[in-house]
Amino acid sequence: MLADDDEEFLEFLRTVFEEQPSLSIVGVARDGVDALDLAEELEPEAVLIDLHMPLLDGVSTVARMRRDHPSLCLIAMTGDSAPELHRAVAEAGADAVLMKHELLVGLADRVAAARRDRLAAAAYGVVR
Repeated sequence: MLADDDEEFLEFLRTVFEEQPSLSIVGVARDGVDALDLAEELEPEAVLIDLHMPLLDGVSTVARMRRDHPSLCLIAMTGDSAPELHRAVAEAGADAVLMKHELLVGLADRVAAARRDRLAAAAYGVVR
């Protein structure tokens, strides 16, 4: 699932995902509240979520998703390089934080690795 309020960036991500046979988009949210609702409804394996969104910011959205879906793979993406923001979303439960300009570098591998790590942790009862 994707969550970002930037329509042009979403179109870019759709194009990227179409070229990755191991990835598919099951839903798209354009704000944090919509992201929470869609995650509940669709039960995706992973969510790629922007940190700066309307209605509910990415850090708060990640924290609530982590609480409600402990085994969900949550990957934060941002154009904001502020270390405190990256720390905050990691503490909220993100499995990875990716800079938007670096997103293409191994996207499929990063999503797969984060999802694998999250599932392994859940299987052993280790949930952060």
